[in-house]
Amino acid sequence: MTAMAEGPHFQEPGWVTKHLFNPLVAALSRAGLGIAGSRVLEVQGRKSGEWRQTPVNPLALDGQRYLVSPRGHTQWVRNIRVSGRGRLRGRGSEEFSVAEVGDDEKPPILRAYLRKWKWEVGAFFAGVGPDSPDAELRRIAPDHPVFRIEKRESTLPKQ
Repeated sequence: MTAMAEGPHFQEPGWVTKHLFNPLVAALSRAGLGIAGSRVLEVQGRKSGEWRQTPVNPLALDGQRYLVSPRGHTQWVRNIRVSGRGRLRGRGSEEFSVAEVGDDEKPPILRAYLRKWKWEVGAFFAGVGPDSPDAELRRIAPDHPVFRIEKRESTLPKQ
């Protein structure tokens, strides 16, 4: 059975992550002190229309930037699929639009992401790491949405 036949893959964050780690990382990122380049992603809720925040680890690769969802088909993923846009916050705020990357394009992106961020997110990749064969990266690709940051609409000063 494929991941989609079973339903979208999603690993719910635990209490410590939700209530301690994510707020701490978000606060540090907003203050311009992101851990290893982490930022705060803001995405408009698909039902409420309210802006939601979550810490993310943007990846720069071959002149492109990507957002990878290590936990799978999360709320931010569902929201950005509907809106097609978001904001990254750190020292300033950057608005952008996205295009979702197909599973066939994901292996080199996932490999680079794991090379940089495995120490933080490796537990969510089913034992697959940066040195795993392409076949293993293709196997887990459906479980990890990837978005290419396509267009910078504006850069706003820190508020």
